[in-house]
Amino acid sequence: MERHERVAEEIKKVISQVIQREISDPRLPLTTTVTDVKVSRDLAYATIFVSTLGDREDKNNLLEVMESAKGFMRRTLARELDLRKVPELRFKLDESIEQGVKMNALIDEVLARDAEFKRRQAASAEASEATDDAESLDD
Repeated sequence: MERHERVAEEIKKVISQVIQREISDPRLPLTTTVTDVKVSRDLAYATIFVSTLGDREDKNNLLEVMESAKGFMRRTLARELDLRKVPELRFKLDESIEQGVKMNALIDEVLARDAEFKRRQAASAEASEATDDAESLDD
């Protein structure tokens, strides 16, 4: 693993802890998660991907809170990590978790429809057999 990747993992840990324990902004959604951190090879920039389950307002609030706490987070990183220069922080919304939830809901819906279709086919086959049996007894 390269150095910038190790630094990214450490930043992810520290920022996650800061969000959970130290930021008390009421606009911060409770379901906030740091999903990934990408650090440039020269360690000058860190892009922090954050996610929350909620509406558009919650997501906008999340980004606002992250931007307003950016200085505090950099100071915390400087204190926690042994780096000559702390990367400039950039925040991006990661909607992959929400997309995954939607995909799971669609898969569940398709599976339910498929089960209903198979149930109806089986019932139709049983009804057809019963009719065939009844006709053979009449002959």
